[in-house]
Amino acid sequence: MTVSIIIAVKAWQKNLEECVAKCGELAYPDFEIIILPDEQIGTFLIDQARAKLTRNVPVSVVPTGPVTPAKKRDIAVTYAKGEILAFLDDDAYPVKDWLRNAVKNFFDPEVAAVGGPAVTPESDSDLNKASGLIYSSFMVSGTFRYRYLPGKRREVEDYPSCNFLVRKSAMEKLGGFNTNFWPGEDTKLCLDIVYKLKKKIIYDPNALVYHHRREVFAGHLKQIASYALHRGYFVKKYPETSFKLSYFIPSLFLIGLAGGFILSQIFLPFRIVYFSVILLYTVLALGTSLSHKLHLIPVVTLGIILTHLTYGFYFLKGLISGRLREE
Repeated sequence: MTVSIIIAVKAWQKNLEECVAKCGELAYPDFEIIILPDEQIGTFLIDQARAKLTRNVPVSVVPTGPVTPAKKRDIAVTYAKGEILAFLDDDAYPVKDWLRNAVKNFFDPEVAAVGGPAVTPESDSDLNKASGLIYSSFMVSGTFRYRYLPGKRREVEDYPSCNFLVRKSAMEKLGGFNTNFWPGEDTKLCLDIVYKLKKKIIYDPNALVYHHRREVFAGHLKQIASYALHRGYFVKKYPETSFKLSYFIPSLFLIGLAGGFILSQIFLPFRIVYFSVILLYTVLALGTSLSHKLHLIPVVTLGIILTHLTYGFYFLKGLISGRLREE
């Protein structure tokens, strides 16, 4: 099967250069790379990137203007020659067997899409690694940890688009992502695949990429806030895959934290219970972080707590929003 690797970007930068170079090392016989920046990239940079490829891989650059990643990817579908469309974030890069392992799943005609883990690379800084450790902790991701660490192969209903492969025929039937949402464009696409096309999405741990994280705390929490805002809104718009208890837990924790504090000031006996629960929660967050490097333990512990509070607040904001800005 021919594959089109599609990379939506704003502009040329070092991570994209690394991504293209690693794609050139893939152990797969037939693929192309399509890069979609806002504006045209200088020929010198493209030639420089091609020179680093270890093989002759077709590389196309399609300027799109300042549109969302979903719109960029929809544009790419019209240019793509592959039977399989492989969506890859510009700050991610694949392992050598990424395509070979992922494409095997498409031998089953009922499979329309495949996703794989996006692991934090060892080359990241400690502050970037801390973000990856927070995402991959059970206290933050729960049963979704397989998105950040290799887990068991399974069928899923929703998967991030940073490492996501789809049959081109399925994308054409659905009209592409067909949304202005970002983030959240992947949630809509997955819902359409499962509920409109009645096809499968497979998680394959061997379809692995490395994904650079944002630094804690500002960049990490900004990303968490955006995810939570959209997920809260999607509870109403796409309840089939977003109306799940696990998404509500941080908000319930936040409400309990605020309400419990008020009650602890009114009812003194309740104060002991309240602060005991907070202490237990803090110990659990600390315990989750103990397996990491000593100097990262306080950063990851605080990051888990701030992630819960940020997600809880913005999920509620999305839940009560009439419309989101991009609609």
